[in-house]
Amino acid sequence: MGRIDVFVAPRPNSALIKIMTVVNRIVMLRGVPGFRDLLPFNRLAGLRGIANVRHFDFPIGEQRRLKAACGEGKATFITPNHPEFFTDWMIDKEVVSRVSPLTASWATNGVVNGLGRMMQKFWLANNLIAQIPGNSGAAKEYSVDWAMKGHGVLLHPEGGVGWHGNFVAPLLPGAVEMGLDALKRGRESDQHFKAWIAPVVWKLTFTKDVGSALARECSHVERSLKIERIAADTLPERIHHIYTTLLSRDASAYGVPSDQHASYAERQHDLVLELGRRLGQEISVDANSVDFSELLRRSRRWLKENADDGQKRVRKLMETIQRLQRVGPWAWAKPLTTQEEVAEHLKRIRNDYCKGTLRDTLNHFAPQPAGPRCAHIRVPEPLGLHAYDGSIDDALVELRRRMQEAVTGIVTELEAAGGFISYPNPFYHR
Repeated sequence: MGRIDVFVAPRPNSALIKIMTVVNRIVMLRGVPGFRDLLPFNRLAGLRGIANVRHFDFPIGEQRRLKAACGEGKATFITPNHPEFFTDWMIDKEVVSRVSPLTASWATNGVVNGLGRMMQKFWLANNLIAQIPGNSGAAKEYSVDWAMKGHGVLLHPEGGVGWHGNFVAPLLPGAVEMGLDALKRGRESDQHFKAWIAPVVWKLTFTKDVGSALARECSHVERSLKIERIAADTLPERIHHIYTTLLSRDASAYGVPSDQHASYAERQHDLVLELGRRLGQEISVDANSVDFSELLRRSRRWLKENADDGQKRVRKLMETIQRLQRVGPWAWAKPLTTQEEVAEHLKRIRNDYCKGTLRDTLNHFAPQPAGPRCAHIRVPEPLGLHAYDGSIDDALVELRRRMQEAVTGIVTELEAAGGFISYPNPFYHR
């Protein structure tokens, strides 16, 4: 117990899990009725609801589909999308409380093991599985064992938070690999044993116009990063100006020329390409012969195998490339952007660039939304590994397709109902 890099098996306490379900619903999500909209109480996150998710659009048919994939004689790995930090586990917990309350959930070792022994015991009693970087064997073993008992295991296949609610990033293979392992072991004693990968997606929308609150947050970011505001700019233009300024700073730090008249997408592409070339040189890999995901994977392996002075340069290049790539093609794909996407940009900037103050440290661990929200939750058709003959890579492509289709369906449905406040998108690039 106590060491951040040592796996300790969860010790789920059903009574505590039930209590925390209620606490999560009131304190973390919905807030306390009668106080959450009343000054000055609505300024207190616990009374307002820390994640400020007031409403759940989670149709009963969707809940039944997820519940049908869980239970005895099945190993189920629940795989939600990952658009927002902190709110992720709160919504995930609400979802599993309705379908499989004793579901185990993966979390970083910094959360499970890094907050002291008392908090470690608390998280283990809540059935959190600590992901130990570079040594996940014990966590996977526990996950397979627990899933085979019919309770379910939840993990985010996108990996880290991207702050892009309309887009599902490429998926990691962990859930599928564990599902296949569980299926193989289950079939040894029960030829009818089944293994499911059950995707879940959720999309958060504000329930009112929160433009003023977003503008205040943008002002904080500008002050924190010492970026001068252009008075005539709209809120999305201010965010675009912040990002272009940060891009120029990164290019200048590495001595890379940057065409100020080109679009953000073009300038970002050129900078990432050059930094990738330099990273390849550092680790003796031709960057033109591999894609960026493979280049970063080889760089991580290089860091493990080498302890020379080049470590600092390689690590810095990797971190810069990954940070730049967190603004992806989805950002400039459409001529309009919504206030939800504006909020995501601000949270991503604060997470990646704003450091050193208590306010930003607290925001990093528990980001505060600009106003009350609704969570629109859908359950794409689960993938039955017991009836699937494709490769792991094919399974990931299919899962991502189902998840993206469900997210796009939510957005299309809300757009048809006039549910978004939109602005011209300064990132838009044909």
